[in-house]
Amino acid sequence: MKPVAERDGSHDFDFDVGVWKTHIVRRLHPLSGSNEWIELNGTVTLRKVWGGRAQLEEIETDGPLGHWQGMSLFLYNPSAHQWSQTFIGSKGGAFAGGTIGSFKNGRGELFAPDTFDGRAILVRGAWSDITPKSHRYEESYSADGGRTWEVQFTADKTRLADAAPTPAVKADHDGSHDFDFDFGSWRTHSSRLLHPLSGAKDWVDTDGLTQVTPVWSGKASLVEFRIESADGSDDALALRVYNHTTKQWSINFATLKGGMLGDAPGIGEAHDGRIDFYDQRRVNGKATLARLSIWSTGADTVQSEQAFSADGGKTWEVNAIDRHTRADAAATK
Repeated sequence: MKPVAERDGSHDFDFDVGVWKTHIVRRLHPLSGSNEWIELNGTVTLRKVWGGRAQLEEIETDGPLGHWQGMSLFLYNPSAHQWSQTFIGSKGGAFAGGTIGSFKNGRGELFAPDTFDGRAILVRGAWSDITPKSHRYEESYSADGGRTWEVQFTADKTRLADAAPTPAVKADHDGSHDFDFDFGSWRTHSSRLLHPLSGAKDWVDTDGLTQVTPVWSGKASLVEFRIESADGSDDALALRVYNHTTKQWSINFATLKGGMLGDAPGIGEAHDGRIDFYDQRRVNGKATLARLSIWSTGADTVQSEQAFSADGGKTWEVNAIDRHTRADAAATK
């Protein structure tokens, strides 16, 4: 007897692509016994990115507490046949974690462990009542391991139009424009050190294409990267978000194999036209500092480098170099 093949769920969220009018009802004091709610109204735009393999949601609403914005990235993991949703609100500065789940019988449910007021809880996001012109999103918390759930947030959406790219909004000069030099299409030549921090000096070179697009009204940028090599093509996606409070950027990555953003973003800021992100990785089994640097090298060229430090930042070994040439400029040379 042949095993039953798992369904391909990569198009489960296609119903959500477009521009929507949204009415949101949010509980003010979750898991407290309070039944005090507030209402918000606004618009939600959701569009496909990364060649259709991911979806980006941008939310703009107004309510009694003022203007509120949010952004979500949806990624499908074809190996696990599951979706992940990673969310950031306008007061946050970095993505972290996310809910994971799948669709069954026309209903999508994504789950994640979390904490609230110091207590371990479960979070469930659910999409239901799906029609071509409307659907509902509902977020619930459970403080008893999923035996009971308390609804915290509902959003009823009504379709307005097909989605269109959101243009960057120009504002007074601040750090949110640090990456403006990087917008566009780029031909990318990549060099990778095969065995970092080992003493070996074996490098491999590949070529690819990079597309950098402003999103979330210019407060973030989306990077779509494809490497072409003798072993075939490999795709990656990065999301960079600016935190107006700390004046810093965060960056997080996803691959087709992983199907979701990493748990810990790199954090950094710009100095003299160069942006350095720092985080921690495990290299050769050891906790190692990692630095990703990006800077403009001319009107039509950009360079980025990754380096590791095994001595707490005293010395750095560069292990990856990407040289980007603007695609339309490269075509004329």
